[in-house]
Amino acid sequence: MSVLNVGMVCQYENPDPKAHVPVDSLDCYIQDALDLIEFANGPVDSTWGKVRADMGHPEPFNLKFLAIGNEQWGPEYVERLEPFVKVLREKAPEIKIIGSSGPSPSGEQFDYLWPEMKRLGADLVDEHYYANEEWFRNNANRYDSYDRNGPKVFAGEYACHGANGHKYNHYWTSLLEAAFMTGLERNADIVHMATYAPLFAHEKGWQWRPDMIWFDNDSHRLTSSYEVQRLYSTNKGTEVAPVTVNGPETFYASGAYDADKGQYIVKAVNISGEPEQLDINLSGLPRKKAPVALDITMMTGADGDSDYHELQEYTLPADMRSITLPARSFAVIRYTVK
Repeated sequence: MSVLNVGMVCQYENPDPKAHVPVDSLDCYIQDALDLIEFANGPVDSTWGKVRADMGHPEPFNLKFLAIGNEQWGPEYVERLEPFVKVLREKAPEIKIIGSSGPSPSGEQFDYLWPEMKRLGADLVDEHYYANEEWFRNNANRYDSYDRNGPKVFAGEYACHGANGHKYNHYWTSLLEAAFMTGLERNADIVHMATYAPLFAHEKGWQWRPDMIWFDNDSHRLTSSYEVQRLYSTNKGTEVAPVTVNGPETFYASGAYDADKGQYIVKAVNISGEPEQLDINLSGLPRKKAPVALDITMMTGADGDSDYHELQEYTLPADMRSITLPARSFAVIRYTVK
């Protein structure tokens, strides 16, 4: 996937509409998109495919997605995106086009852009949410009712910002990110991709917090948000397994089946300050697929503003169906079946 300029300046830095490239002068920008696709995927005897091969990579990169514009908004964005879509559909129909829903997960610009992205036929819409703790706590069901007939969702940038201006990494916000992500996984038919942001920051030279990985000239530090992302990405399975949750509002869950490993995977998040008893009912499993192994990765952490966290891995009897989730914990529970 790559992100390209749509012919607009950053609207935060320069709100003057005259600063953008005129719509009738976008040909070189559109050609940039076509050249990039040829560089990434074209044969070695093509103009840009040869450049790729001469750089030491004759095999195509398999570029599949192209985002046009980033956090752009308003009619000025739509009228510039439209000629990109028209040309790319004709000359690179294999590429999925990602449009923008603006800089916020709701509001006037968001409400305007989604119907426009559907009208233009964008394949995905890039949603960003740098939001507070309450937002992440309340939006785990955000995609349960999304229109399944329109564009899909690319959750392109997200991170939970702590209360009272505490935008640095701490365990509590990462736990709320884990709770929110159960909704991304449950709705994988509509949310096709998701990326935490930002990824890297230097301990003495940063401009944005929180970040997933902090480093200096000698070492690096993996945050609790990094561990949440890692546990999701390495336990995502091959298909969604439906989950019905009966429990308090402080409990979140999603399920997946990994056909390659023969595992049912439950991700469970307890944001309560008290332990919760988790009773798992694997309904519908035929006897010949009874679990033969049960492995758990448990993430716990410190209260307050600390980013301290611990990971524990342990194995339980395969027939175990009752598990205690510690206060403020995230568990990845893997049942291996016959």
